Amino acid sequence: MVSKVRITLVGEQPKNLIAVVNQIMELAKNFGMKIRGPIPMPRKALSITARRTPCGDGSDTYEHWEKRISKRLLYVEADEKSIRNILRIKVPDDVFVKISLN
Repeated sequence: MVSKVRITLVGEQPKNLIAVVNQIMELAKNFGMKIRGPIPMPRKALSITARRTPCGDGSDTYEHWEKRISKRLLYVEADEKSIRNILRIKVPDDVFVKISLN
């Protein structure tokens, strides 16, 4: 039975994210799955601004940190055996994979 699966990939390093997407695309090609994507989603930028001297002495100097989060979507039509093979791929620690059935 063929089912539709949505795979959401979220990560900080775009290189690692693209590597996981390429692994999934290779598996899809080998097993003859129908695949749509990767669809790049807008990058989120989380930023924090803080004063360097919290006591208030001296001039007003600030530090700024930013963390960028990239996201990709894949839609796969496959049977249960092929989906299990997708779950077995090696994923780096900073890439999060969410698989949902439609």
